[in-house]
Amino acid sequence: MTTAPAGGSLPVYRWRLAPDGLATRRQLRAMGLRPGGQDVAAELQRPRRRRGPLVAYLYRIDAAKPVRPMTPGRWAALARANLARRICPECRRDAGYVIPSSLGMCSTCAFPDNAPEGASWNSFPTSGP
Repeated sequence: MTTAPAGGSLPVYRWRLAPDGLATRRQLRAMGLRPGGQDVAAELQRPRRRRGPLVAYLYRIDAAKPVRPMTPGRWAALARANLARRICPECRRDAGYVIPSSLGMCSTCAFPDNAPEGASWNSFPTSGP
């Protein structure tokens, strides 16, 4: 990731007043481009009332490169990473959703009293009907 050079030598533009030919990372991505190793060309600032301005870095569109295509290996790695985020570390089951980092486990393990009646992972073996 390229950062702005120290010393304030970048041109600074106010919100919505940047010249044509410059774009943020998100705008480049929407065009199917990436910065491609180029340095930051300018800075965009949006003023706020009680805090410092929001800052976005601008890159030259003509120097941007196309986004690298996803290969089958990358798709497979992404699928494995997303699956790993769904596996509960307590019960080792696929929760069916991404495990919240605030809980660190599926909601059934985090709140066992709220589990549905008859859930096999939360029931005690009973003797008889």
